[in-house]
Amino acid sequence: MGRTKIEWADVTWNPVRGCLRVSEGCRNCYAERMAARFWSGAGGLAEFRGGEARWTGRVELVERKLLEPLWWRKPRRVFVDSMGDLFYGRVRRQWIEQVFGVMALARRHVFMVLTKRPLRMRMLLADQDAMRKGVENAARRLDGLFNLRMLEGRPLPNVWLGVSVEDQRTADERIPDLLATPAALRFVSCEPLLGPVDLRPWLGEHRRQRLDWVIVGGETGPGARPMHPWWVRAICNQATAAGVPFFFKQWGEWLPAGQFGADGDTPTPANTGCWQHGERALAVWPDGRSSGSLEEDDGVVCYQVGRRNAGRLLDGKTWDQMPDQERWDDEG
Repeated sequence: MGRTKIEWADVTWNPVRGCLRVSEGCRNCYAERMAARFWSGAGGLAEFRGGEARWTGRVELVERKLLEPLWWRKPRRVFVDSMGDLFYGRVRRQWIEQVFGVMALARRHVFMVLTKRPLRMRMLLADQDAMRKGVENAARRLDGLFNLRMLEGRPLPNVWLGVSVEDQRTADERIPDLLATPAALRFVSCEPLLGPVDLRPWLGEHRRQRLDWVIVGGETGPGARPMHPWWVRAICNQATAAGVPFFFKQWGEWLPAGQFGADGDTPTPANTGCWQHGERALAVWPDGRSSGSLEEDDGVVCYQVGRRNAGRLLDGKTWDQMPDQERWDDEG
């Protein structure tokens, strides 16, 4: 079991490891850095090139991890494949079916699958008959009495599918494929949020399929880029107006000056020293460009205070909304 600091999950489960960069949101990927530290070398999943961590493109099924959820008695919210992308092109269909087979058996848990490759996810899962047969065969190898007949015509009720987007372009590309994929619940994670995103086309109540949950988070780690508070507020307002749960995960390494407070770990100028260190300050303009200086007075100033100090308060409030738990099927 991988205990996690990710606020919207209880544990991570990584039966498949490995990936490859696909868009700008991957530039400072924490999983890539970890893989380069622990799984490098000949035939490794990642390596350091010129001091920068890079995926090699290789993937692996970790057999000893595959059955972990079956051993967890207490129901958990499980983030699937935080160290890769389950729908990356080199992940074998058979492995995906095995992962879904375990999720079908472990019905007491909720599994959250997040991908940047929703087209492949859609192509595999939209063929429900073929996928059901593969998943059922995989599950039966673990439990000879298992069958999916009770789910005929329905996706697994304890599996939530989501896409990761960082700006409007990736939202426009990925969300339609997500909404066309059979799923009990669909969500979007705008992390790292690198530009403004309008989610309203996929939140309206008139839509037969719409997003059920919205997550927003800033970038962390070396080289992290700041997130404009206007971008976050806009998405929060869109979700709230549509009655869709909104979860604000974190500011990341950079905190806008207007978000400073005095409560708990929330930083103040006195306890971080950030106001005294000009090299740690950056002006972010309304169009999302970073000026790199504090000479202008019409931008939003962000201070690099670190993830812990930056915290997760948006305009003084914590947003921890989750989808309705009544939708979870925790039998088994």
